[in-house]
Amino acid sequence: MDGLDIFVVALVVLVLWLLFAGIKTVPQGYQYTVERFGRYTRTLQPGLNLIIPFFDRIGARMNVMEQVLDVPTQEVITRDNASVAADAVAFYQVLNAAQAAYQVANLENAILNMTMTNIRSVMGSMDLDELLSNRDAINDRLLHVVDDAAKPWGVKITRVEIKDIAPPKDLVDAMARQMKAEREKRAQVLEAEGARNAQILRAEGAKQSAILQAEGQREAAFRDAEARERLAEAEAKATKMVSEAIAAGDVQAINYFVAQKYTEALASLGTSPNSKVVLMPMEASSLIGSLGGIGAIAREVFGDGSPPSAPRPRASTPLTGAAPRNPFDTTQRES
Repeated sequence: MDGLDIFVVALVVLVLWLLFAGIKTVPQGYQYTVERFGRYTRTLQPGLNLIIPFFDRIGARMNVMEQVLDVPTQEVITRDNASVAADAVAFYQVLNAAQAAYQVANLENAILNMTMTNIRSVMGSMDLDELLSNRDAINDRLLHVVDDAAKPWGVKITRVEIKDIAPPKDLVDAMARQMKAEREKRAQVLEAEGARNAQILRAEGAKQSAILQAEGQREAAFRDAEARERLAEAEAKATKMVSEAIAAGDVQAINYFVAQKYTEALASLGTSPNSKVVLMPMEASSLIGSLGGIGAIAREVFGDGSPPSAPRPRASTPLTGAAPRNPFDTTQRES
Protein backbone atom coordinates (compact mmCIF):
# COMPACT_ATOMS: atom_id res chain seq x y z
CA MET A 1 0.00 0.00 0.00
CA ASP A 2 1.54 3.28 -1.10
CA GLY A 3 1.09 6.72 0.32
CA LEU A 4 -1.94 7.59 -1.84
CA ASP A 5 -3.93 4.65 -0.56
CA ILE A 6 -3.14 5.58 3.01
CA PHE A 7 -4.30 9.12 2.37
CA VAL A 8 -7.58 7.98 0.86
CA VAL A 9 -8.25 5.66 3.76
CA ALA A 10 -7.44 8.37 6.25
CA LEU A 11 -9.69 10.80 4.39
CA VAL A 12 -12.60 8.35 4.43
CA VAL A 13 -12.14 7.72 8.12
CA LEU A 14 -12.05 11.45 8.80
CA VAL A 15 -15.22 12.03 6.81
CA LEU A 16 -17.02 9.27 8.65
CA TRP A 17 -15.86 10.60 11.96
CA LEU A 18 -16.99 14.11 11.02
CA LEU A 19 -20.37 12.77 10.02
CA PHE A 20 -20.80 10.90 13.29
CA ALA A 21 -19.61 13.96 15.22
CA GLY A 22 -21.92 16.35 13.36
CA ILE A 23 -25.12 14.27 13.43
CA LYS A 24 -27.01 14.34 16.73
CA THR A 25 -30.22 12.44 17.55
CA VAL A 26 -32.42 13.98 20.27
CA PRO A 27 -34.96 11.60 21.87
CA GLN A 28 -38.59 12.60 22.36
CA GLY A 29 -39.18 14.52 25.60
CA TYR A 30 -35.73 16.09 25.66
CA GLN A 31 -34.08 19.22 24.31
CA TYR A 32 -30.33 19.75 23.89
CA THR A 33 -28.55 23.06 24.02
CA VAL A 34 -25.72 23.78 21.54
CA GLU A 35 -22.66 25.78 22.60
CA ARG A 36 -20.15 27.26 20.18
CA PHE A 37 -16.84 28.00 21.85
CA GLY A 38 -18.67 27.83 25.21
CA ARG A 39 -21.48 30.23 24.24
CA TYR A 40 -25.10 29.13 23.82
CA THR A 41 -26.27 29.32 20.22
CA ARG A 42 -29.41 27.24 19.75
CA THR A 43 -31.57 24.39 21.08
CA LEU A 44 -31.90 21.04 19.34
CA GLN A 45 -35.45 19.65 19.11
CA PRO A 46 -36.30 15.91 19.23
CA GLY A 47 -35.20 14.09 16.06
CA LEU A 48 -32.14 14.24 13.77
CA ASN A 49 -30.01 17.40 14.03
CA LEU A 50 -26.67 18.57 12.56
CA ILE A 51 -23.92 20.54 14.29
CA ILE A 52 -20.50 21.69 13.21
CA PRO A 53 -17.79 19.45 14.66
CA PHE A 54 -14.88 21.05 16.51
CA PHE A 55 -16.90 24.31 16.73
CA ASP A 56 -20.21 23.23 18.30
CA ARG A 57 -20.84 20.89 21.16
CA ILE A 58 -23.84 19.69 23.19
CA GLY A 59 -24.21 21.79 26.32
CA ALA A 60 -27.15 20.61 28.52
CA ARG A 61 -29.58 17.76 27.98
CA MET A 62 -32.86 19.02 29.46
CA ASN A 63 -35.89 16.85 30.19
CA VAL A 64 -38.97 18.81 29.06
CA MET A 65 -41.51 16.26 30.33
CA GLU A 66 -43.57 17.02 33.45
CA GLN A 67 -41.64 15.83 36.49
CA VAL A 68 -42.56 15.23 40.10
CA LEU A 69 -40.55 16.46 43.03
CA ASP A 70 -41.09 15.00 46.50
CA VAL A 71 -40.90 17.66 49.20
CA PRO A 72 -39.67 16.13 52.49
CA THR A 73 -41.49 16.52 55.81
CA GLN A 74 -40.77 19.71 57.72
CA GLU A 75 -41.94 21.35 60.94
CA VAL A 76 -44.22 24.39 60.56
CA ILE A 77 -45.30 26.81 63.30
CA THR A 78 -48.79 28.18 62.66
CA ARG A 79 -49.98 31.67 63.51
CA ASP A 80 -51.54 30.45 66.77
CA ASN A 81 -48.20 28.80 67.78
CA ALA A 82 -49.20 25.23 66.97
CA SER A 83 -46.45 22.96 65.64
CA VAL A 84 -47.39 20.66 62.76
CA ALA A 85 -45.44 18.42 60.41
CA ALA A 86 -46.22 18.86 56.72
CA ASP A 87 -44.97 17.26 53.54
CA ALA A 88 -45.90 18.00 49.93
CA VAL A 89 -45.32 17.09 46.33
CA ALA A 90 -44.61 19.47 43.43
CA PHE A 91 -45.00 18.97 39.67
CA TYR A 92 -43.01 21.07 37.22
CA GLN A 93 -42.17 21.18 33.51
CA VAL A 94 -39.29 22.83 31.65
CA LEU A 95 -40.63 25.14 28.97
CA ASN A 96 -37.39 26.86 27.97
CA ALA A 97 -34.35 24.59 27.96
CA ALA A 98 -31.84 27.44 27.61
CA GLN A 99 -33.20 29.35 30.62
CA ALA A 100 -33.43 26.21 32.72
CA ALA A 101 -29.82 25.35 31.83
CA TYR A 102 -28.19 28.75 32.15
CA GLN A 103 -30.37 30.85 34.51
CA VAL A 104 -30.09 28.60 37.58
CA ALA A 105 -27.65 26.00 38.77
CA ASN A 106 -29.09 22.67 39.91
CA LEU A 107 -32.68 23.35 38.87
CA GLU A 108 -34.27 20.52 40.88
CA ASN A 109 -32.62 21.55 44.15
CA ALA A 110 -33.61 25.17 43.56
CA ILE A 111 -37.30 24.25 43.03
CA LEU A 112 -37.22 21.98 46.11
CA ASN A 113 -35.84 24.63 48.44
CA MET A 114 -38.11 27.32 47.08
CA THR A 115 -41.17 25.07 47.63
CA MET A 116 -40.16 24.24 51.20
CA THR A 117 -39.62 27.90 52.04
CA ASN A 118 -42.99 28.95 50.68
CA ILE A 119 -44.73 26.09 52.50
CA ARG A 120 -43.44 27.45 55.80
CA SER A 121 -44.43 30.99 54.82
CA VAL A 122 -47.95 30.17 53.65
CA MET A 123 -48.83 27.69 56.39
CA GLY A 124 -47.23 29.83 59.08
CA SER A 125 -49.60 32.70 58.27
CA MET A 126 -52.69 30.62 59.05
CA ASP A 127 -54.34 29.33 62.22
CA LEU A 128 -54.43 25.62 62.92
CA ASP A 129 -58.17 25.22 62.30
CA GLU A 130 -57.89 27.15 59.05
CA LEU A 131 -54.84 25.12 58.11
CA LEU A 132 -56.60 21.78 58.57
CA SER A 133 -59.80 22.76 56.79
CA ASN A 134 -58.46 24.76 53.81
CA ARG A 135 -55.99 22.55 51.98
CA ASP A 136 -57.28 23.68 48.60
CA ALA A 137 -56.59 27.31 49.50
CA ILE A 138 -53.07 26.38 50.68
CA ASN A 139 -52.37 24.52 47.45
CA ASP A 140 -53.57 27.45 45.33
CA ARG A 141 -51.43 29.96 47.24
CA LEU A 142 -48.35 27.75 47.06
CA LEU A 143 -48.83 27.16 43.34
CA HIS A 144 -49.17 30.88 42.65
CA VAL A 145 -46.11 31.86 44.71
CA VAL A 146 -43.76 29.10 43.51
CA ASP A 147 -44.80 29.45 39.86
CA ASP A 148 -44.09 33.19 39.87
CA ALA A 149 -40.66 32.55 41.39
CA ALA A 150 -39.76 29.85 38.81
CA LYS A 151 -40.80 31.80 35.68
CA PRO A 152 -37.33 33.35 35.10
CA TRP A 153 -35.91 29.80 35.03
CA GLY A 154 -38.09 28.77 32.10
CA VAL A 155 -40.01 26.35 34.35
CA LYS A 156 -43.76 26.01 34.78
CA ILE A 157 -44.95 24.76 38.20
CA THR A 158 -48.12 22.86 37.32
CA ARG A 159 -49.23 21.65 40.77
CA VAL A 160 -48.26 21.84 44.41
CA GLU A 161 -50.15 19.47 46.71
CA ILE A 162 -49.97 19.11 50.49
CA LYS A 163 -49.84 15.37 51.13
CA ASP A 164 -50.19 15.32 54.89
CA ILE A 165 -50.50 17.65 57.88
CA ALA A 166 -49.73 15.92 61.18
CA PRO A 167 -50.34 17.85 64.42
CA PRO A 168 -48.82 16.54 67.69
CA LYS A 169 -50.68 13.72 69.48
CA ASP A 170 -51.75 15.83 72.46
CA LEU A 171 -53.11 18.43 70.07
CA VAL A 172 -55.02 15.74 68.17
CA ASP A 173 -56.56 14.53 71.44
CA ALA A 174 -57.58 18.06 72.37
CA MET A 175 -59.13 18.54 68.92
CA ALA A 176 -61.05 15.29 69.33
CA ARG A 177 -62.45 16.46 72.67
CA GLN A 178 -63.36 19.79 71.16
CA MET A 179 -65.10 18.11 68.24
CA LYS A 180 -67.03 15.84 70.63
CA ALA A 181 -68.14 18.80 72.74
CA GLU A 182 -69.17 20.70 69.63
CA ARG A 183 -71.22 17.78 68.35
CA GLU A 184 -72.91 17.33 71.74
CA LYS A 185 -73.72 21.02 71.74
CA ARG A 186 -75.24 20.75 68.28
CA ALA A 187 -77.24 17.70 69.35
CA GLN A 188 -78.65 19.56 72.37
CA VAL A 189 -79.49 22.58 70.24
CA LEU A 190 -81.24 20.40 67.66
CA GLU A 191 -83.12 18.55 70.39
CA ALA A 192 -84.26 21.82 71.96
CA GLU A 193 -85.35 23.15 68.58
CA GLY A 194 -87.23 19.91 67.93
CA ALA A 195 -89.03 20.13 71.28
CA ARG A 196 -89.90 23.78 70.64
CA ASN A 197 -91.25 23.00 67.18
CA ALA A 198 -93.25 20.09 68.59
CA GLN A 199 -94.80 22.35 71.23
CA ILE A 200 -95.61 24.96 68.62
CA LEU A 201 -97.24 22.34 66.41
CA ARG A 202 -99.23 20.93 69.33
CA ALA A 203 -100.38 24.43 70.28
CA GLU A 204 -101.37 25.09 66.66
CA GLY A 205 -103.25 21.79 66.60
CA ALA A 206 -105.07 22.60 69.85
CA LYS A 207 -105.92 26.04 68.49
CA GLN A 208 -107.31 24.63 65.25
CA SER A 209 -109.20 21.97 67.21
CA ALA A 210 -110.75 24.60 69.49
CA ILE A 211 -111.68 26.73 66.50
CA LEU A 212 -113.28 23.79 64.71
CA GLN A 213 -115.06 22.69 67.88
CA ALA A 214 -116.42 26.20 68.44
CA GLU A 215 -117.55 26.38 64.82
CA GLY A 216 -119.20 22.97 65.21
CA GLN A 217 -120.98 24.05 68.39
CA ARG A 218 -122.12 27.25 66.71
CA GLU A 219 -123.41 25.31 63.71
CA ALA A 220 -125.13 22.78 66.01
CA ALA A 221 -126.73 25.58 68.04
CA PHE A 222 -127.85 27.27 64.85
CA ARG A 223 -129.40 24.07 63.54
CA ASP A 224 -130.97 23.33 66.94
CA ALA A 225 -132.48 26.79 67.04
CA GLU A 226 -133.69 26.36 63.49
CA ALA A 227 -135.26 23.01 64.40
CA ARG A 228 -136.97 24.51 67.45
CA GLU A 229 -138.19 27.34 65.30
CA ARG A 230 -139.59 24.90 62.74
CA LEU A 231 -141.19 22.86 65.55
CA ALA A 232 -142.72 25.98 67.05
CA GLU A 233 -144.04 26.99 63.64
CA ALA A 234 -145.55 23.53 63.19
CA GLU A 235 -147.05 23.66 66.70
CA ALA A 236 -148.48 27.09 66.06
CA LYS A 237 -149.91 25.96 62.73
CA ALA A 238 -151.48 22.88 64.35
CA THR A 239 -152.92 24.98 67.18
CA LYS A 240 -154.30 27.43 64.63
CA MET A 241 -155.93 24.64 62.65
CA VAL A 242 -157.49 23.19 65.83
CA SER A 243 -158.70 26.64 66.84
CA GLU A 244 -160.25 27.16 63.41
CA ALA A 245 -161.91 23.73 63.62
CA ILE A 246 -163.34 24.55 67.07
CA ALA A 247 -164.53 27.92 65.83
CA ALA A 248 -166.24 26.16 62.96
CA GLY A 249 -168.18 23.98 65.40
CA ASP A 250 -166.09 20.79 65.18
CA VAL A 251 -165.91 19.66 68.80
CA GLN A 252 -164.01 16.49 67.93
CA ALA A 253 -160.91 18.54 67.05
CA ILE A 254 -160.43 19.71 70.63
CA ASN A 255 -160.91 16.09 71.81
CA TYR A 256 -158.18 14.93 69.44
CA PHE A 257 -155.78 17.72 70.44
CA VAL A 258 -156.24 17.21 74.20
CA ALA A 259 -156.02 13.41 73.88
CA GLN A 260 -152.76 13.69 71.93
CA LYS A 261 -151.15 15.92 74.56
CA TYR A 262 -152.44 13.67 77.31
CA THR A 263 -150.90 10.59 75.64
CA GLU A 264 -147.56 12.30 75.05
CA ALA A 265 -147.39 13.35 78.70
CA LEU A 266 -148.02 9.80 79.90
CA ALA A 267 -145.41 8.44 77.47
CA SER A 268 -142.78 10.90 78.71
CA LEU A 269 -143.52 9.94 82.30
CA GLY A 270 -143.19 6.25 81.50
CA THR A 271 -139.88 6.58 79.61
CA SER A 272 -138.15 8.85 82.14
CA PRO A 273 -134.80 7.19 83.20
CA ASN A 274 -135.16 8.46 86.78
CA SER A 275 -138.69 7.22 87.36
CA LYS A 276 -139.15 3.68 88.57
CA VAL A 277 -142.68 4.06 90.04
CA VAL A 278 -145.29 6.44 88.55
CA LEU A 279 -148.19 7.58 90.75
CA MET A 280 -151.15 8.52 88.58
CA PRO A 281 -153.90 10.49 90.37
CA MET A 282 -156.49 9.61 87.75
CA GLU A 283 -158.33 6.54 86.66
CA ALA A 284 -156.75 4.39 83.97
CA SER A 285 -160.10 4.19 82.26
CA SER A 286 -159.80 7.90 81.39
CA LEU A 287 -156.91 7.13 79.08
CA ILE A 288 -158.93 4.32 77.50
CA GLY A 289 -161.86 6.68 77.06
CA SER A 290 -159.58 9.22 75.41
CA LEU A 291 -158.31 6.57 73.04
CA GLY A 292 -161.94 5.67 72.27
CA GLY A 293 -162.65 9.28 71.43
CA ILE A 294 -159.63 9.39 69.10
CA GLY A 295 -160.88 6.22 67.40
CA ALA A 296 -164.32 7.70 66.92
CA ILE A 297 -162.79 10.75 65.31
CA ALA A 298 -160.73 8.57 62.99
CA ARG A 299 -163.81 6.56 61.96
CA GLU A 300 -165.69 9.76 61.27
CA VAL A 301 -162.88 11.13 59.11
CA PHE A 302 -161.77 8.00 57.25
CA GLY A 303 -164.90 5.80 57.65
CA ASP A 304 -168.36 5.91 56.11
CA GLY A 305 -169.17 9.34 57.48
CA SER A 306 -171.67 8.14 60.16
CA PRO A 307 -171.48 9.97 63.49
CA PRO A 308 -169.24 8.31 66.02
CA SER A 309 -170.81 6.34 68.83
CA ALA A 310 -169.92 7.07 72.37
CA PRO A 311 -167.45 4.66 73.99
CA ARG A 312 -169.07 2.17 76.33
CA PRO A 313 -168.24 2.94 79.93
CA ARG A 314 -166.60 0.33 82.08
CA ALA A 315 -168.35 -1.37 84.96
CA SER A 316 -168.35 0.47 88.21
CA THR A 317 -165.46 -0.28 90.47
CA PRO A 318 -166.05 -1.98 93.80
CA LEU A 319 -164.52 0.94 95.67
CA THR A 320 -166.68 3.81 94.38
CA GLY A 321 -169.67 2.06 92.84
CA ALA A 322 -169.78 4.64 90.00
CA ALA A 323 -168.81 3.93 86.42
CA PRO A 324 -165.92 6.06 85.06
CA ARG A 325 -166.62 8.26 82.14
CA ASN A 326 -164.58 9.72 79.33
CA PRO A 327 -163.78 13.32 80.18
CA PHE A 328 -163.26 14.08 76.48
CA ASP A 329 -166.51 12.49 75.21
CA THR A 330 -169.05 15.28 74.77
CA THR A 331 -171.84 12.87 73.89
CA GLN A 332 -172.16 11.82 77.53
CA ARG A 333 -173.99 13.97 79.99
CA GLU A 334 -173.81 14.06 83.70
CA SER A 335 -176.69 12.27 85.37
